[in-house]
Amino acid sequence: MSFKKLSDSILKHGSNLCVGLDPAVEKIPEFLFEYEDAVLEFNSRIIEATQDAVCAYKLNTAFYESLGEKGWSTFGETIARIPDDVYIIADCKRSDIGNSARQYAHTFFNYFETDAATVNPYMGYDSLEPFLSYQDKDIFALVLTSNQGANDFQLRDCGGKKLYELVVEKISEWNMNKNIGAVVGATKPEQLLAIRDKYPGLPILIPGVGTQGGGVEDVARVIASDGAPVIVNVSRDIIFAGADEKFAAKVREKALFYNALLRRE
Repeated sequence: MSFKKLSDSILKHGSNLCVGLDPAVEKIPEFLFEYEDAVLEFNSRIIEATQDAVCAYKLNTAFYESLGEKGWSTFGETIARIPDDVYIIADCKRSDIGNSARQYAHTFFNYFETDAATVNPYMGYDSLEPFLSYQDKDIFALVLTSNQGANDFQLRDCGGKKLYELVVEKISEWNMNKNIGAVVGATKPEQLLAIRDKYPGLPILIPGVGTQGGGVEDVARVIASDGAPVIVNVSRDIIFAGADEKFAAKVREKALFYNALLRRE
């Protein structure tokens, strides 16, 4: 059953919070560089501090790819330290012709064994089909992103509809295996609520809360609505909550803070 692990994790942990493990090296507490792998130690302490308070972790591959061969090793080692009952998303935003897409899907679903991956749907169905063929895995397709540049294309009018509206319509048509979700940024609350109302069966991954300025109130309304699972990613505002030897305690405090806000507790 698609998205079952995510639904189970949300229920078990009482949380819709996804923590983004995006370890910008220049922001990691300095004392961690005494360890052989400072990034892995950083991630491990965050996981240990938050694993009972989140439903998912999202690893943006850019922060690991930039470290070369060692970074990919750290990516895999980080995944290995995440508890089995917590959902894991590879934030890789991949898309390519079918032959190449099959290799990307194999990388993240077979080799690293993540539960989901983010994908870019703009090359069309054949670029996503290799991911969708893994019926026990999930994808989150970029629909309306949280960055300012979303205005350049995603909010442009295309014959009476915005481009993002055409995208969400199309991925809904492709969702035969019920393993597609949408990425919709918290910085676009009006569109986020409209998508939830029109496509209640579509799981949503919401970035943009925290440092990017997305508001919590509208996101909480989406979470409270009936329908498919909703998860909210917060990265920088949680993982860089502290910079000294006690940073993990501050990370946990910030995660609990967001969890309560999202659940209106």
